[in-house]
Amino acid sequence: MEIYYGSQVKDKNGEILGSVNQIIKNSWSGDISKFVVKRNDSADDLFLSPEDVLEVTSAEIKLKINVNSEDLL
Repeated sequence: MEIYYGSQVKDKNGEILGSVNQIIKNSWSGDISKFVVKRNDSADDLFLSPEDVLEVTSAEIKLKINVNSEDLL
């Protein structure tokens, strides 16, 4: 799975959360371990992992989780 800078991120309900502004890779394998979503509103940025992702295109990432629930706890 490849995650792209600037990709729009949506939760499982289709709510737009923001865009990818940082990608953190494992220094040994080069695999993505986390990515940061800059939120559209005044909420804190989200730190997510590839395991949270349902599907990816070059322009959009859809998550398996709903950010406004306890899925992130």
